[in-house]
Amino acid sequence: MLREELIISAPKPFEKGYNEITAMDGRASEMLMDFGIYYLDKGMEINNEEDLERAYLLLKGKIVYEWDGKTQEASRNSVFEENPWCLHVPAKTKVIIKALASGTEIAEQKTDNEKTFPSKLYTPEECLSEQFGAGTLNETATRTVRTIFDDRNAPDANLVMGEVINHPGKYSSWPPHHHPQPEIYHYRFYPEKGYGHCEIGDDVFKVQHMDTSVLPGGLVHPQTAVPGYAMYYLWMIRHLEGARFSERIFVDEHKWLLDPDAKIWPNK
Repeated sequence: MLREELIISAPKPFEKGYNEITAMDGRASEMLMDFGIYYLDKGMEINNEEDLERAYLLLKGKIVYEWDGKTQEASRNSVFEENPWCLHVPAKTKVIIKALASGTEIAEQKTDNEKTFPSKLYTPEECLSEQFGAGTLNETATRTVRTIFDDRNAPDANLVMGEVINHPGKYSSWPPHHHPQPEIYHYRFYPEKGYGHCEIGDDVFKVQHMDTSVLPGGLVHPQTAVPGYAMYYLWMIRHLEGARFSERIFVDEHKWLLDPDAKIWPNK
């Protein structure tokens, strides 16, 4: 598959306001999700009550969330070191987000959903943060996975959202797995001049700071960060009608790597 079909490079820096990356009626429409980044100066705001399920994840900066008669101030300095704040609302819920600091960045994920559910602000303390791969493969695939919401805590949603911290020189999404649902990865690196590699099916692509990969359903998508650079990615999945995302399907020939006692070279 062609790189330009699967890897989207964002403008650097972002333009003020909303920066569209994917759209249900535009680029990467097969993802079935609108995804973009708001880049806000102090005093700018988001005001939205459209007929779509929406999630607003704070990537960087300081804001006030307003929804359902509630308000909450939130701040985040580093996606690498701090758990996320994320407001998740059903269609037609009015959301106002006010930037309290310049350079604030907010990721917005949207899709259609006729179901209603209670709005929910996920706080850093509530985020499920786990070490995937720990204790196996000589720690070559150890990574931090933060699941913000999925079928366990948002069963009426059509969206899933989480984050991964890919440790320098190590793999994530490993062993290779796939699922029928489309998925989006949005990347950040520390330091920003770092890079990594994204495998999609049989193709491998270099990914850099602020790139986004669009992952068609059914294709494996292992990731790796080059040594010396940490890689963050925001991962977003769209449930399918009759096929909700619930588990990762590992490639049969590599399932043996899931065994904590798997013997690999060097054999330690």
